[in-house]
Amino acid sequence: MLMVVRKQVGDREFHDFVVGCWPRLMRTAFLLTGEQHAAEDLVQSTLEQVYVAWHRVALADAPEAYVRRVMINAHARRYRRKLREFLLPRSGDAGLTHEVADTGDRIAQADDRHTLLKALAQLPARQREAVVLRYWEDLTETQTAEAMGCSVGTVKSNAAKGIAKLRAVSGLAEKVTQGGRT
Repeated sequence: MLMVVRKQVGDREFHDFVVGCWPRLMRTAFLLTGEQHAAEDLVQSTLEQVYVAWHRVALADAPEAYVRRVMINAHARRYRRKLREFLLPRSGDAGLTHEVADTGDRIAQADDRHTLLKALAQLPARQREAVVLRYWEDLTETQTAEAMGCSVGTVKSNAAKGIAKLRAVSGLAEKVTQGGRT
């Protein structure tokens, strides 16, 4: 009987965790994969892995950071398999619902979301991960390094290169500068 009660408590804690972090995980997954369905699959498969080990994950200092790391690793495995990623709708996706940013999201403040997503899609995967985690998820360099499984120096290098490439995109730099952000 005690095992059943513990499982029910663990299930409730997991449910509450998922409800609380779902929007952030979806935003990160969308920015990494570039496609709503791929983002949903990435988050779902990540949460499946985490659920199995929830009793250990719940005891971690930062369960959301742990889950984010699992998701980054899953995305990296997928990328290594050379699966194609899209940040822009394909011609056959006209009827699909795509990611909608919440009002507090910095990406929602961009004047031209299409230009921003197109530019983000042009970044190599590791640069995209560094930029998304550092600037959209607002993680520290140390937290980003932990999530990506690399050194802080690698995060700095990838983020700097990614930002430099984004700044070089015509139309994007002007919009960001006009909006008061650099």
